[in-house]
Amino acid sequence: MKLLAKFWTFSMQRLILVAGVLVLSACATVAPQSERVAKIDPLEGFNRGVFEFNQKLDEYAIKPVAEAYRFVLPEPVRKGITNFFQNILDIYNAGHNLLQGKPMDAVSDIGRFVVNSTLGILGIFDVATDMGLEKHPEDFGQTFAVWGVPQGPYLVLPFFGPSTVRDGVGFGFDIYTDFVLNSDRLNSDEKIGITGLRIINLRANLLDAEQLVDAAAFDRYSFIRDSYLQRRRNQVFDGNPPPLKEED
Repeated sequence: MKLLAKFWTFSMQRLILVAGVLVLSACATVAPQSERVAKIDPLEGFNRGVFEFNQKLDEYAIKPVAEAYRFVLPEPVRKGITNFFQNILDIYNAGHNLLQGKPMDAVSDIGRFVVNSTLGILGIFDVATDMGLEKHPEDFGQTFAVWGVPQGPYLVLPFFGPSTVRDGVGFGFDIYTDFVLNSDRLNSDEKIGITGLRIINLRANLLDAEQLVDAAAFDRYSFIRDSYLQRRRNQVFDGNPPPLKEED
């Protein structure tokens, strides 16, 4: 786990450069078959290759560790770890809501952080939700979308999975402002350990969802791509996306 987390940290800091190389490299890929796919996923040939690489990496390295993690730690402990990391993200959510012109959502997120950090014991317990303080998850990809930055082609990133050009660049900014990787109070070993815990805890939380994908998807790649794009559109419009134009 320690080596995996170290590799994760190294890779995240170079995400924007990798995304740029991928876009340039994809120019040599085979054109997709349908007009719809050509519009949303012009890099399909290359993306499928990266997708297969990520699948193998997960199958042989990440998923087995996540399964062991889930087997060893009881659900309440895993829930507390998830809540702890989600609590810290509420500060970032508040900042993005301000950047997007949604001050009331920002106030709610700050309130969540204060309540959960105190009554919730450093965020281990999500007391704020029970008190009616809603969570408003945001990131740089969503903020860029609100600012009018085009989505760009669908893009599968090595190690990180489904994205778009806009979200990939936004993810790079998310990493640049990450509270663990940029903390002056943590040494390198502590950063590696905490990052590794975040990765494995997140993967463990997705194990059940993976079973649903396997049961529903004839083409796993297409299913994940379409689900991701639909979910991101829903997130950008805060759960209330306008009707798609016929040509979209």
